Amino acid sequence: MTMLALALLVVALAAPSAQAADIDRTSVDFKTPSDIAWVRNAAGTNEQAVLFGDPSKPGPYVVRIKWFPGNMSRPHFHPNDRFFVVVSGTWWMGTGETFDPERTVPAPAGSYVIHYRGKVHYDGAKTEETIIQVWGMGPATSTPAGKKQ
Repeated sequence: MTMLALALLVVALAAPSAQAADIDRTSVDFKTPSDIAWVRNAAGTNEQAVLFGDPSKPGPYVVRIKWFPGNMSRPHFHPNDRFFVVVSGTWWMGTGETFDPERTVPAPAGSYVIHYRGKVHYDGAKTEETIIQVWGMGPATSTPAGKKQ
């Protein structure tokens, strides 16, 4: 064996494997961005990806919601507390039964937000796509403001 061949063999054996290690997915599970399935809502205002649980059923859930620019919810409330992290963009929030986007306040990427159960609010994306991650206890429903609380 020549010195060049021996040197190449040593380098090849010392190099890390290109194949990723395997883990026990019953112990630790994850989704890469390409594994996340986005579903557009009927109104076309956002896309949602369920990361854990089922928000339509009782129990814990985690969803990621991609709001398109220029879309805001109208005043509403939820039966359970909801917890958010603004992943990207700016999330705009307002409170009360009167919808007024000019009176909303910004929560930039990295912000933590809580929607308290039974409290009327509205929110959404103004000029840029905004992604939020929401978790709570299902069922995750919204009731328009003015309906019986």
